[in-house]
Amino acid sequence: MASKLNSRKDFRKRRHRRLRRKVIGDASRPRMCVTVSNRWIRLQLIDDETAMTMMAWCSRSLDGGEAGKTLAAAKRLGQNAAREAIEKGIQTVVFDRGGRMYHGRVKAVAEAAREAGLRL
Repeated sequence: MASKLNSRKDFRKRRHRRLRRKVIGDASRPRMCVTVSNRWIRLQLIDDETAMTMMAWCSRSLDGGEAGKTLAAAKRLGQNAAREAIEKGIQTVVFDRGGRMYHGRVKAVAEAAREAGLRL
């Protein structure tokens, strides 16, 4: 018997499980996981073969008054992440939107990373 989905959170978790069947990262092409909460935006580069987080960023660590959950913080976070990943030799990543819709802050992170030279 299938379980009943009651909340938006349940629907998002279901979409994320469905996405994760296809989105897999490895050492040469890690998975860029975006987590958007009510307070912060977090990014991780994850190697799924070894189950290791290679690099991580949070909008809390941004300077210049952009820390937090704003669209400007998302763009800045995407640029910083792309720049640091390219310095470490990572040119291409697999984008994992975490079951969220591709708009707003999630889209801003992805587009800023692309503009900074990272291939998604």
